[in-house]
Amino acid sequence: MKRIVALIIILLIFFLIIRGWWSSRLDPISSDKSTKTIIIAKGKSSNEIADQLKKENLIKSPFVFSLFVRQQGLSNKLSAGTFKLSPSMSTPEIIKQLAGQPSEAWVTLIEGWRIEEMAEKLGSGFLEVAKEGYMFPDTYLFPNDVTVEQIVKIMRDNFDKKYSQDLKAKVKAKGLTEDEGVILASIVEREARSDKVRTEVASILLKRFKIDMGLNADATIQYALGYQSGEKSWWKRHLTKEDLKIDSPYNTYLYRGLPPAPIANPGLSSLQAVANADPNTLYLYYYHDSKGNSFYGRTLEEHNQNVANNP
Repeated sequence: MKRIVALIIILLIFFLIIRGWWSSRLDPISSDKSTKTIIIAKGKSSNEIADQLKKENLIKSPFVFSLFVRQQGLSNKLSAGTFKLSPSMSTPEIIKQLAGQPSEAWVTLIEGWRIEEMAEKLGSGFLEVAKEGYMFPDTYLFPNDVTVEQIVKIMRDNFDKKYSQDLKAKVKAKGLTEDEGVILASIVEREARSDKVRTEVASILLKRFKIDMGLNADATIQYALGYQSGEKSWWKRHLTKEDLKIDSPYNTYLYRGLPPAPIANPGLSSLQAVANADPNTLYLYYYHDSKGNSFYGRTLEEHNQNVANNP
């Protein structure tokens, strides 16, 4: 009996020691009430966030931080963005902050999106001031109180920085204006999915443009058709023969030359593809099969053979 009592006492003492240690690890690291601005990158795990906070001298134990997060069921609920944290905050207080609304939030805008798709992330007011083709797709850190006008300016400034004087000079050397370069890049962005293919597609489309041949780019039809409620997408997946007859200045099957404006917002790779395009390419046709492989043809006969052989 004495042994059982002694064991219980030992276990109780051990429990109290562990509890005291656990509590001390959750306490604030100091009484310093000054704040630090901490930016949590998108995709960081709770363990990575814990290591970051430890390096910033905001928590005592990354292990305790991560375990507490899991205990509270918050592993996938910590936000990315900007937070103001203080060494005088306890670990539970810091975690509560990180699970809440950041003062600045990350927004990722994808290459090839049209402004309507961007507006789904940024709000409908974005449509009123955004300019298609010139809203550079990127990952941005926007303050919560940012206005759509400020967002548009940030994105346009980023575009102007990426669409450098060197790229513009190369585009002009191809016989295109700066705006025509953007229009062509927007089509390339929707028509190709790798750097190599983008350059090849840009070369073919530029050659067609130079010889006054129809661009015949499906992406321009998709843009003209607009939102597809059945697919819940702005880009119709399978075009029909009737779709190719839509009467729109963006229909490059009906109207030769470039459409009147960009059809999407191109990334840097597509702008570079146009700048580096070769209008003397041997090919006039391109085709992408269902597996994403690309095939090129010099003649319509070669093109049709590529389509027949590679469904």
